[in-house]
Amino acid sequence: MMRVADLLFLEVTVVALVIFATAAPLIPRESYDYPTAEADLSTRWVNNAAKLQHSISYTDGSAVRAIVLRSPQAFYGPSFAAGFFCDPPCKAFLFAVFIVYTNSGAGITLPVNGIAQVIWSANRESPVGENASIELTGDGNLVLHEANGTLVWSSNTSSQSVAGMDISENGNLVLFDQTKKTVWQSFEHPTDVLVPGQSLLQGMRLRANTSATNWTESKMYMTVLSDGLYGYVESTPPQLYYKFQVSTNKTSKDPTRVTFMNGSLSILLQSTKPRNPDASITLPTAKSTQYIRFESDGHLRLYEWSSGEYWTMVSDIIKKSPDDCDFPTVCGEYGICTGGQCICPLQSNFGTSYFQPVDKRKANLGCAPVTPISCQEMKNHQLLTLTDVSYFDVSQIIKNAKNRDDCKQACLKNCSCRAVAFRYYGQNDSYGECQSVTEVFSLQSIRPENVHYNSAVYLKVQITTSASEPKQNKTKIILGAVLAAITTLVLVAIVAIYIRRRRKYRERDEELDFDILPGMPMRFSFGELRECCKDFSQKLGEGGFGSVFEGKIGEKRVAVKRLEGARQGKKEFLAEVETIGRIEHINLIRLIGFCAEKSNRLLLIDRDQSKIVTVMRGTPGYLAPEWLTSQITEKVDIYSFGVVLMEIISGRKNIDVSQPEESVQLINLLREKAQNNQLTDLIDKHSKDMVSHHQEEVIQMMKLAMWCLQNDSSRRPSMSMVVKVLEGGMSVENCLDYGFFNANSAISAQGNPSVYSAPPQASVLSGPR
Repeated sequence: MMRVADLLFLEVTVVALVIFATAAPLIPRESYDYPTAEADLSTRWVNNAAKLQHSISYTDGSAVRAIVLRSPQAFYGPSFAAGFFCDPPCKAFLFAVFIVYTNSGAGITLPVNGIAQVIWSANRESPVGENASIELTGDGNLVLHEANGTLVWSSNTSSQSVAGMDISENGNLVLFDQTKKTVWQSFEHPTDVLVPGQSLLQGMRLRANTSATNWTESKMYMTVLSDGLYGYVESTPPQLYYKFQVSTNKTSKDPTRVTFMNGSLSILLQSTKPRNPDASITLPTAKSTQYIRFESDGHLRLYEWSSGEYWTMVSDIIKKSPDDCDFPTVCGEYGICTGGQCICPLQSNFGTSYFQPVDKRKANLGCAPVTPISCQEMKNHQLLTLTDVSYFDVSQIIKNAKNRDDCKQACLKNCSCRAVAFRYYGQNDSYGECQSVTEVFSLQSIRPENVHYNSAVYLKVQITTSASEPKQNKTKIILGAVLAAITTLVLVAIVAIYIRRRRKYRERDEELDFDILPGMPMRFSFGELRECCKDFSQKLGEGGFGSVFEGKIGEKRVAVKRLEGARQGKKEFLAEVETIGRIEHINLIRLIGFCAEKSNRLLLIDRDQSKIVTVMRGTPGYLAPEWLTSQITEKVDIYSFGVVLMEIISGRKNIDVSQPEESVQLINLLREKAQNNQLTDLIDKHSKDMVSHHQEEVIQMMKLAMWCLQNDSSRRPSMSMVVKVLEGGMSVENCLDYGFFNANSAISAQGNPSVYSAPPQASVLSGPR
């Protein structure tokens, strides 16, 4: 029989929940066990799970300890609460407002998928520890203290007639006076999030966290100026990377504001009605609770609570290109972004390296000058030329530098200048724009024919000099004489070698000599590879580009891919082997060596996305659906990666005829399990790696695979984004389409007419890191 308390609860549509510490005045308890009184003055809450009744730990290691909570009218679902929040490993806490999932009794629940989402915090620069306290003092001040009494944060509202504290239905934490008028509110002190109904006023900023696990403020911020919404990265001066400018001439004295409405970000210059804005940015209409977060990579993303009871990213609001290269920190400082991949500026024409990776295993962390720039060494400053490279900020223009030489000289004469970008249109480089850069963030490779302008970046570098000028001059004379003689001999030798090798190349069908090139991986003869692979007898697999064989060099097991297909030019083959040989990453297999004899060449796919590949190539079972229907891009490889990732997680092949008929194709099975919320069924129970990790971590890897398997290639991540997810630098997109299309079934039905095959051409040797 239902209790009277239950019946009373069903009549309550909105519950304001306050949990008091044991030292607080006792509030008469309602029959449904949740007090509805607002927080009174002289009330103190201690950050201790034993003292704060409504505390919950989530499966990801985070935890919340609620103080005030506002439940939705629908009785269950996302609710706004204020209290203490901690990220794993839960040693430091924020006093924050967060969204939590509550049941019909206003109790916080769903610890697996309903992870708390912080939308405001008072102390993200100075998190507190266990037994810290938040107090609404007798004079109306809300103060946060460490356990030892150190003051961490204050609302600074003493003597302003504060009568109490409450949280609104849209997540605004407020201090009010005797007339219920708001004295202080969290909406006027935004951190990195906007919720529906909240406005960002002119001069206010959304400041991103440094990372998903580091709450300190990053250099990235968005702000409202008099004519629109702008995104900057902090430097001197700030560098602009995004703007939504409204052309309306502002005459109103009211500050411009951007208001988060259902279906739009309304920008109001003249208007005072959010539903009649001067301009707006369209957003997906809300089906449930939403919030917008400004994130560490400079993106502004819209999240929504889905019917499947988890948070989903439904819009990347300011994203302009699929590879993210126009965002200022995508490749860190000095990193060059090319198609979503990051590299450091190359060495000079004289073989000198001026930049080195911050971390060789994580290319997206950027690069650092080998020799720091010093104003005392201006005579040793030079400019390193980067052709077909642009810079995101075009706001700092040097007005009196209209040609390339003036632009370069302007930077060399100004010590605070770290680079200049010269941009011009057409073929005339005598008139263009010179952009000054005082702190160099990510650079972007361009194709002039696509962007319709030419651009080069000149990076300031510092050369090293000898400490003793007289000795240096004497040494130069001696070295000059010696080098002159040596140079003559070397030139004669080079000419002789060149003639001999040219004749040898003709005899061997123009075979490439890779041994003289620096940085190349080891070269093997075809005979050596045939011996290490036992005459290519142990085949591991095959695809449109060739077959993979198992081999052994000493005690090291290796995989040897014998390439087949169309021939490739010398320069292209050399460049690809050199590039692949330099790639080093903890999650990628390292190239040990290669073999190229006579006219054999390696063919991967034309990177020019403006051309359509008409011949299908790839390993059967791993082909993306666009091979059948549309233009091919590098995203076909992302699809294949998703298939391989699912094979690792499930411990089975993508196509396994030994399985029951309905389970033969892994991708079809994944679609069924994802739609029925049964992903755990696919986890390999016999794998110690899978079992040893927390189930939620494995599910996240499945979601990464499903992100890679999206039918629409534009919705798949770039490989740099995949690496960021694997490294914990970003989260998997939650708005995924589970209707995966299995191209392999269609290929089989068509008789597999397009899978390419040709005589053997080259061998590439690779091994595990």
